[in-house]
Amino acid sequence: DKGIIWPDALAPFTVVLCPISPDRFPEVKAAADTLYAELLAAGVDVMQDDRNERPGAMFADWELIGVPHRVTIGDRALKEGVVEYQHRRDAAATKVAVADIAAHLRARVQA
Repeated sequence: DKGIIWPDALAPFTVVLCPISPDRFPEVKAAADTLYAELLAAGVDVMQDDRNERPGAMFADWELIGVPHRVTIGDRALKEGVVEYQHRRDAAATKVAVADIAAHLRARVQA
């Protein structure tokens, strides 16, 4: 009901990074840029949503497109040292340590 869930091999992008208000929080932009570069270097097909869109609208767009893996990078979560990961089939997001998210994604994408 929220759009197609593409298998990783067929999805337009495997992972989407959704930084929340990167224009207001430079640490969010920096964390998103770092993760984006790290995933690209690892060969992961990743897209960073750099639009200044509300989170709900951003998530809805990517659900309709069908990108299977989403990472949300927000100011409050970063202060806790985490980001939120959600696969399209998951009912809720999971908090993953910033230091572990790239490895977590590589493991999920290869599975």
